[in-house]
Amino acid sequence: MADTPDALIPVTVVVCLAPRSVRELELQLPAGATVADALRASGVDVVQPTDAAAAEETLAGLHCGIWGRKVALTQRLVPLDRVEVYRPLQVDPKHARRERFTLQGKRGSGLFAKRKADTAKGGSSGA
Repeated sequence: MADTPDALIPVTVVVCLAPRSVRELELQLPAGATVADALRASGVDVVQPTDAAAAEETLAGLHCGIWGRKVALTQRLVPLDRVEVYRPLQVDPKHARRERFTLQGKRGSGLFAKRKADTAKGGSSGA
Protein backbone atom coordinates (compact mmCIF):
# COMPACT_ATOMS: atom_id res chain seq x y z
CA MET A 1 0.00 0.00 0.00
CA ALA A 2 1.53 3.31 -1.06
CA ASP A 3 1.45 6.29 1.29
CA THR A 4 -0.50 8.77 -0.78
CA PRO A 5 -1.52 12.12 0.75
CA ASP A 6 -5.20 11.14 0.76
CA ALA A 7 -4.64 7.70 2.36
CA LEU A 8 -6.23 7.13 5.76
CA ILE A 9 -4.59 5.21 8.57
CA PRO A 10 -6.44 3.48 11.43
CA VAL A 11 -5.49 4.80 14.89
CA THR A 12 -6.91 4.16 18.37
CA VAL A 13 -7.07 6.93 20.98
CA VAL A 14 -7.45 5.87 24.62
CA VAL A 15 -8.27 8.42 27.32
CA CYS A 16 -8.83 7.84 31.03
CA LEU A 17 -10.46 10.99 32.39
CA ALA A 18 -11.40 9.50 35.77
CA PRO A 19 -10.59 6.33 37.72
CA ARG A 20 -12.16 3.23 36.15
CA SER A 21 -13.52 5.30 33.24
CA VAL A 22 -11.73 4.59 29.96
CA ARG A 23 -12.79 5.85 26.52
CA GLU A 24 -11.38 4.06 23.50
CA LEU A 25 -11.99 5.65 20.11
CA GLU A 26 -11.19 4.19 16.70
CA LEU A 27 -10.22 6.91 14.20
CA GLN A 28 -9.24 7.12 10.54
CA LEU A 29 -6.66 9.89 10.10
CA PRO A 30 -4.76 11.13 7.05
CA ALA A 31 -1.29 9.72 6.56
CA GLY A 32 1.30 11.93 8.27
CA ALA A 33 -1.01 12.88 11.15
CA THR A 34 0.59 13.58 14.53
CA VAL A 35 -0.41 12.69 18.09
CA ALA A 36 -1.85 16.21 18.50
CA ASP A 37 -3.98 15.71 15.37
CA ALA A 38 -5.33 12.46 16.78
CA LEU A 39 -6.24 14.14 20.08
CA ARG A 40 -8.01 16.98 18.30
CA ALA A 41 -9.91 14.53 16.08
CA SER A 42 -10.95 12.41 19.07
CA GLY A 43 -13.26 15.12 20.39
CA VAL A 44 -12.47 14.24 24.00
CA ASP A 45 -13.61 16.93 26.47
CA VAL A 46 -10.19 17.37 28.06
CA VAL A 47 -8.78 18.24 24.63
CA GLN A 48 -11.63 20.50 23.45
CA PRO A 49 -11.76 23.76 25.50
CA THR A 50 -13.94 26.58 24.18
CA ASP A 51 -11.29 28.77 22.53
CA ALA A 52 -8.31 27.84 20.36
CA ALA A 53 -5.65 29.33 22.66
CA ALA A 54 -6.93 27.32 25.62
CA ALA A 55 -7.05 24.19 23.45
CA GLU A 56 -3.36 24.50 22.51
CA GLU A 57 -2.41 25.18 26.14
CA THR A 58 -4.39 22.10 27.26
CA LEU A 59 -2.73 19.96 24.59
CA ALA A 60 0.72 21.14 25.68
CA GLY A 61 0.00 20.07 29.27
CA LEU A 62 -1.02 16.51 28.39
CA HIS A 63 1.26 13.51 28.78
CA CYS A 64 0.80 11.08 25.91
CA GLY A 65 2.27 7.85 24.71
CA ILE A 66 2.03 5.31 21.92
CA TRP A 67 1.68 1.74 23.14
CA GLY A 68 2.99 2.67 26.60
CA ARG A 69 5.99 4.71 25.48
CA LYS A 70 5.95 8.43 26.17
CA VAL A 71 6.10 10.52 22.98
CA ALA A 72 5.89 14.18 21.99
CA LEU A 73 2.72 15.66 20.51
CA THR A 74 4.61 16.13 17.24
CA GLN A 75 5.25 12.38 16.83
CA ARG A 76 3.93 11.12 13.48
CA LEU A 77 1.50 8.22 13.60
CA VAL A 78 1.70 4.96 11.70
CA PRO A 79 -1.19 2.57 11.01
CA LEU A 80 -2.57 0.75 14.08
CA ASP A 81 -0.89 3.06 16.61
CA ARG A 82 -2.58 3.28 20.02
CA VAL A 83 -2.37 6.84 21.37
CA GLU A 84 -2.78 6.94 25.15
CA VAL A 85 -3.44 10.03 27.29
CA TYR A 86 -2.02 9.70 30.80
CA ARG A 87 -3.45 11.31 33.92
CA PRO A 88 -1.07 12.71 36.56
CA LEU A 89 -0.45 10.49 39.58
CA GLN A 90 -2.46 11.42 42.67
CA VAL A 91 0.02 9.82 45.10
CA ASP A 92 3.75 9.32 44.75
CA PRO A 93 4.28 5.52 44.45
CA LYS A 94 7.38 5.62 46.68
CA HIS A 95 5.47 7.45 49.41
CA ALA A 96 2.54 5.01 49.18
CA ARG A 97 4.92 2.04 49.51
CA ARG A 98 6.61 3.56 52.55
CA GLU A 99 3.23 4.06 54.23
CA ARG A 100 2.16 0.47 53.46
CA PHE A 101 5.44 -0.78 54.91
CA THR A 102 4.91 1.30 58.06
CA LEU A 103 1.42 -0.13 58.54
CA GLN A 104 2.38 -3.76 57.83
CA GLY A 105 5.64 -3.73 59.70
CA LYS A 106 8.86 -5.52 58.82
CA ARG A 107 7.43 -9.03 59.23
CA GLY A 108 4.47 -8.46 56.89
CA SER A 109 6.51 -7.64 53.80
CA GLY A 110 9.27 -9.08 51.72
CA LEU A 111 9.99 -12.29 49.89
CA PHE A 112 9.37 -14.70 52.79
CA ALA A 113 6.49 -12.86 54.48
CA LYS A 114 4.05 -15.75 54.12
CA ARG A 115 6.49 -18.51 55.05
CA LYS A 116 5.05 -21.53 56.83
CA ALA A 117 6.06 -21.95 60.47
CA ASP A 118 7.65 -25.41 59.98
CA THR A 119 9.96 -24.49 57.07
CA ALA A 120 13.64 -23.75 57.50
CA LYS A 121 14.83 -20.16 57.24
CA GLY A 122 17.63 -20.97 54.78
CA GLY A 123 15.58 -22.30 51.87
CA SER A 124 14.15 -25.60 50.74
CA SER A 125 13.75 -28.51 53.15
CA GLY A 126 13.97 -31.18 50.43
CA ALA A 127 16.87 -33.61 50.00
